Amino acid sequence: MLLDDERLDYLLAEDLRIIQSPSVFSFSLDAVLLARFAYVPLKRGKIVDLCTGNGAIPLFLSARTESAIIGVELQERLVHMAQRSVEYNGLEEQIRIIEGDVKEIPARLGVEKFDVVTCNPPYFPAHELSDKNLSEHMAIARHEIHLTLDESVQAASKLLKQGGKAAFVHRSGRLIDIITAMRANRLEPKRVRLVYPKAGKEANTLLIEGIKDGKPDLKILPPLIVYGENGEYTEEVRELLYGNE
Repeated sequence: MLLDDERLDYLLAEDLRIIQSPSVFSFSLDAVLLARFAYVPLKRGKIVDLCTGNGAIPLFLSARTESAIIGVELQERLVHMAQRSVEYNGLEEQIRIIEGDVKEIPARLGVEKFDVVTCNPPYFPAHELSDKNLSEHMAIARHEIHLTLDESVQAASKLLKQGGKAAFVHRSGRLIDIITAMRANRLEPKRVRLVYPKAGKEANTLLIEGIKDGKPDLKILPPLIVYGENGEYTEEVRELLYGNE
């Protein structure tokens, strides 16, 4: 079941398990935030999660919807981890993990066939790859080596039906870039939420959702604060991670 330095972690709020590895890939808080921020239909619908990594977002979403979910990941090792997590949780009927390049996925899965697309793309331009100690797996997941922001937005738009929704998580400094890319690809930004490490600090993460061919009307949601003054998670973040304890 587990290989090398892999471990089986708990997704406490969802009562699920996930295979992780400190040297290959472990999901971050960003995946939790995106999975809770994104709109998903309760029952009928088709969802695609791009850059799925070890499958965290499909697992999180499975607790919120009965819709079919496809996770797309470029790296074979991460695909294998995600598939084993899906099997461990008995979710093979709902979640399918496929290996593939996001840029080629619309032609493979079908254009304008999906209701929701989520994506936690690589955050950093390839030229910012200064940490030589990163494993190849983590470098590809974090840096735009194989996939740029524009390419991920373009793929999401192609997959979506008219009126479908795409949700992304990214660095707050890329807000203008992502809005520009979304509008260039028929995704009208409708909801934005900025994430702050602490009250009084600058935002470091953004959550944004757009509707394909939607009408302009952007809602700026209340800020999400991750840590309180005591250095512990705020009540909202604790509930996202651990559920109602």
